[in-house]
Amino acid sequence: MKIIATFLLTASILLAAPEIKITQTFKAQNIKLPVALTIPPDGTERLFLVQQFGKITILPKDRSSDEEITFLDLTDRPLIKQQFEEGILGLAFHPDYAKNRKFYIYYSLQDPKHTRVSEMRTFADDPDRADISSERVLLEIPQPFWNHNSGNIIFGPDGYLYVAIGDGGKANDPQRFSQNTFVYNGKILRIDVNTRTGNRPYGLPSDNPFLKKPGHHPEIFALGLRNPWGLTFHPDTNQLWAADVGQNAWEEINIITKGGNYGWSYREGAHSANARTDAPSKATEFIDPIHEYDRSSGLSITGGIHYRGKAVPELQGKYIYGDFVHGNIWALDFQNGRKTSNTKIFKRTKSTIKPTAFVQDSDGELLILSHDHKIYTISPRK
Repeated sequence: MKIIATFLLTASILLAAPEIKITQTFKAQNIKLPVALTIPPDGTERLFLVQQFGKITILPKDRSSDEEITFLDLTDRPLIKQQFEEGILGLAFHPDYAKNRKFYIYYSLQDPKHTRVSEMRTFADDPDRADISSERVLLEIPQPFWNHNSGNIIFGPDGYLYVAIGDGGKANDPQRFSQNTFVYNGKILRIDVNTRTGNRPYGLPSDNPFLKKPGHHPEIFALGLRNPWGLTFHPDTNQLWAADVGQNAWEEINIITKGGNYGWSYREGAHSANARTDAPSKATEFIDPIHEYDRSSGLSITGGIHYRGKAVPELQGKYIYGDFVHGNIWALDFQNGRKTSNTKIFKRTKSTIKPTAFVQDSDGELLILSHDHKIYTISPRK
């Protein structure tokens, strides 16, 4: 038995994710507050960078160049970025973008404070420039406070648009929004941008879990979230992964299932939350995160991606994510429905990295967007 245990321990050490080093890439001097990066499905391999303060730009192919192209400029909208968690927060290209030129953005506006999901098109004769006059508003969500907007948007393998919305802000869910099915806050929504249902400017997928349930917005796909930050679909299983920023105790990673309730603000992670004293009298089936960490390791999780690059082969298939405040980065190995390891692969020391997103370039290599106005790439630490 000792031989077997020693073998398993040795094997786990050999398979452990390696430490990495990070290096700034894309030297463009005008990058400011990058929060998302998306590649359109049109074969051009262009990298569209969402800069929270109000612009979307196309990064240069030559990473040493300063020649960014402004794709969309919304800085003239009324106070688009007034506070720390407001601004342009999400971008998704239509799966048939190569033909219809449609893309979708999530951004915040003021007076009254709200967030908006809109459809736009590029100019037919200029694929590097958005036609602002083409804007078609799909959703507008009232926001009582400036924080917990979330704003991640992504098309799923099913062709539907998934929209992550935070609980509305301040601490401890004071509006009690996350469990309230009459509001969109604290939810992940799923809509069909290709059809119309009733007077809505979008369609409702026929298998949305609350489509015909009284007292529920039919767009809701999942609920009980605080501030989901980092949506990604697993490239093999098509499962939807989402990190959720904690209140004051636990940061978590969830696999989002149709109709799932992830507990906030009755729970934080897999634990009872101090935010509520009115827990339901009968048991509610909350879904546990697949991984969580406490405040000794970080203060604000940034969700990641499943690595498919070649720069660090040992990370293949692992979920790479980090912490915005502490700057640490981990590799989570989750296989066959269970966590097999979670390894810290980078600890911030002298760097100023504050990860806002983990994304892939056109070669599948990892790019880390950071609130220090930089973009980083990774390599093995030798």
